[in-house]
Amino acid sequence: MAPVLQTAPRIALVGNPNCGKTALFNALTGSRQKVANYAGVTVERKEGSFTTPEGRRIQVLDLPGTYSLRARSPDEEVTRDVVLGRFKGEAEPDLLVCVADATNLRLVLRLVLELKQVGRPLLLALNMFDIARHRGIEIDIGRLSAELGVPVVPTVAVRKAGTADLLKHIDTAAVDLATGAAGANTWHEPSAEEVRATHREADRIIKLAVRPPTKPDTWTTWLDTVLLNPVAGLLILLTVLFFMFQAVFTWAQPAMDGIKAGFDALAAWINGAMPDGILRSLITDGVIAGVGSIVVFLPQIVILFTFIILLEDFGYMPRAAFLMDKIMGGAGLHGRAFIPLLSSFACAIPGIMATRVIDNRRDRLATIMVAPLMTCSARIPVYTLIISAFVPDRTVGGVFSLQGLVMFGLYAAGILSALLVAFVMRRLVWRGTVEPFLMELPAYKVPDVKNLVMGVWTRAKAFLQRAGTTILSIMILIWFLSSFPGAPAGATDPAIDYSIAGMVGHWLQPLVAPIGFNWQITVALIPGMAAREVAVAALGTVYAVGGGEENVTALMDTLGHSWSLATALSLLAWYVFAPQCASTLGVVRRETNSLKWPLIMFGYMLTLAYLASFATYHIAASLGWA
Repeated sequence: MAPVLQTAPRIALVGNPNCGKTALFNALTGSRQKVANYAGVTVERKEGSFTTPEGRRIQVLDLPGTYSLRARSPDEEVTRDVVLGRFKGEAEPDLLVCVADATNLRLVLRLVLELKQVGRPLLLALNMFDIARHRGIEIDIGRLSAELGVPVVPTVAVRKAGTADLLKHIDTAAVDLATGAAGANTWHEPSAEEVRATHREADRIIKLAVRPPTKPDTWTTWLDTVLLNPVAGLLILLTVLFFMFQAVFTWAQPAMDGIKAGFDALAAWINGAMPDGILRSLITDGVIAGVGSIVVFLPQIVILFTFIILLEDFGYMPRAAFLMDKIMGGAGLHGRAFIPLLSSFACAIPGIMATRVIDNRRDRLATIMVAPLMTCSARIPVYTLIISAFVPDRTVGGVFSLQGLVMFGLYAAGILSALLVAFVMRRLVWRGTVEPFLMELPAYKVPDVKNLVMGVWTRAKAFLQRAGTTILSIMILIWFLSSFPGAPAGATDPAIDYSIAGMVGHWLQPLVAPIGFNWQITVALIPGMAAREVAVAALGTVYAVGGGEENVTALMDTLGHSWSLATALSLLAWYVFAPQCASTLGVVRRETNSLKWPLIMFGYMLTLAYLASFATYHIAASLGWA
């Protein structure tokens, strides 16, 4: 066995977008990885570690996808600077592993030719090699390695032994790293003629080392014929989205009932085990009523992220973006805006960060400004609470859930409002033509179960951490403000009316009375600025302290008797538009490097929310629903 190096070598995974790089990173590191941001920027940084067959511990960095070191977006700039050793606070990688989609080598070979100029040790990992072979693509590994002058290793990241050869090559490279020196860095910003020369060289190597399939890939061709059809493809996309939103509302119900029963049992046990007093009120009315009313929606969050990750892994997302290009262009958005906007269904923060794939600043800003209008997962608890309280649980046409249809309508309202706002902004603020949409369509792949589980678990864990930290602390604060000072002797009104929260709510209530909100809603909206879903927990705490029950079912019943239908519809309209998320505004501040744009976002969304709620409430009132 070769001696183990004292210092863990650092390797960096580089590659085009959608090449399976993250799947390879997950296969190498498993759960030994951490995600953060690079210092000074909001580009995601993923680092992990693994041990080779020879017992060497390796640090691995998953760099953002790039087509070239010329860098045309913030993501690509980070990749370029890390590879070249220019990024402040980031150690220079000892070894570069360029990950390629074996079914489409032309673009990545241009990147390999650039990486060779950096002078660092380099490996080329042909990922999805099994898919290429299944399609009839023949790759002469030896010839490809000889022409490029770098080792070439086939990999299948989704198989258990699919990285064995790569690990052996990394072991060999680690020995060379301990004895050899890095070459000279000759990379520079290429001229137009040098770019064309690189393209010609990549084409030459492709002709020598890659033989295309003798039979066309009829399966991929047939799928693209259907999924990219302007009519059938759009109908399929709408069906997929509709099915996803129906699933979010219906499939999650059994698990939600189980979680709710667990919190109810915990509250009942505490009520029976502890004497009445401030401490019991804090635990039951503050912690359980607050955090419990948020955690109960975890199954819906899991289902939503499962759908999104499956669509990404299958290779459907870029095709959906291509399909939506004309609709996006009609609203003044770039075709690439579809993926950030679809990501915003989960959370506006990664959706805004995903706009870095859009090169043009005006197109990027337009997408950033409308991303929060997409219905993020934080709205789900609010929507679910109100829909369950006011919309009957019955089917339409014997198939579709009426509550699910209402939920789909709210999602559709968010999408349409985002497109309309983008249209107005591009006509009034950023005039000019939208750049043409060019995107490399990845190969279709069977989604990897391990990647799916890790992706869903990461997001579920983040949701639970948020519930256990930010939301918990806010709920304790709300409980305190709702409980103190107590009611004076001989008081006949509920004790909460005399509390700090009650006084603040009554003071602000005239501002929201025209849109049908009562003072309890006002109290809930204030902490809801920290995170949208906090409003549900705040309502649970306010009504529990005010004499209601802490479980979600009882809260729904309380709201159903306390609010009119017009008020409920007005609050739904408010949440379609309102900027109820301070974290989103903070990310916009960092992404745009300006305070102006988050202020504009806050102003226009708050105005739209108030106007929409005002119109909804008064129309509903005119129909007798007040």
